[in-house]
Amino acid sequence: MLKRELVTSLMAIMGLCLLFGLHPGPEVAGAEEPVTIAKSEEYFPDTPGSRWTYRGQISEGPLQVVELKFFTNVSTVSGTKTINGATVTVFHDTNPGNHGPSDSFYRRDAVGIVYYGSEPGTPLEEQITPYQIFRFPLTVPSSFQQFDRSGLNFGSDMDRDGTDENVDVQGWSTVIGRETITVPAGTFQDAVKVEARMKMQIHLSGSRHTISGSDVMTAWFAKGVGLVKYSERQELAGAKEDRGVVTEISEELEDHDVKL
Repeated sequence: MLKRELVTSLMAIMGLCLLFGLHPGPEVAGAEEPVTIAKSEEYFPDTPGSRWTYRGQISEGPLQVVELKFFTNVSTVSGTKTINGATVTVFHDTNPGNHGPSDSFYRRDAVGIVYYGSEPGTPLEEQITPYQIFRFPLTVPSSFQQFDRSGLNFGSDMDRDGTDENVDVQGWSTVIGRETITVPAGTFQDAVKVEARMKMQIHLSGSRHTISGSDVMTAWFAKGVGLVKYSERQELAGAKEDRGVVTEISEELEDHDVKL
C-alpha cells in the first residue's frame, strides 16, 4: 500500500491518504550527510493482486472527550485506470481509518509517485490533486513542499451561515531516516520513515474569523513490502459553540501477499 488518504471532518483529505500525501516548514532536522536509497521504488510495490491487511485503532472527539475504536483494513491493488490522460494504479481499501471502503489513485514512474485523488473524494482534495508525494531516488534526510494553495473551497459550512468556508492549505513531505520497526506481521529492518504534514487556515465567512487545522502523519515503508505502519494526528479548532476536535489514527501490518 502507498499512502492513505483519510477523509475526516478535518479534511472535509485529504486526505492522503497518503501521505503520503504534510509540516509547518520544509526544514530537515539535523546536519547528517544525505544518503541516496537505491531502488527506491521497491519500497512501494504496486503489482495488481498484491494485498495487505492492517490492524487499526482510532480515537476521536472533542478535546478531553475521546472515544477509542478498533478496526481492520484490507488494501489491495485492484488494477489501473486513466485519469486526465494518465494511467494510474488503483488501491482499494476496505476500511481506511475506519471510514468505510474507498479507492485511491497513484502514478509511479522513474521520478517518483504522484497522488491523483480518491473515490469517494472531497471538494478540497479535488482542488489540490494531482500532487507529488515522493521523489525518486529517496534521499535521507530530505524534504519538499507538495502544495501551497489559497482561497480554496473547504467544502463545509463550519459556522452554519449558509456559505462554505474558504481555506488556505500547505503540505510538505519529509524523508526522516531508516530504522527497525516491529508490527504484528514481524520485524522489518531499515524501514524508511517518512513524515507528511499539512496545515490549514480556514476563513469563516460569517464571523470573518480564521481557525486552524493540522494533519501530521508518520509512516514506515519496508523494501519489498510497502507500508508496514502509520500513525496520524489531526487537529481542528472549534467554530462558534463547537469544541475543537482531535483525531488520532494508527494502522499496523498484520499480513501481506505482495505479487512480483
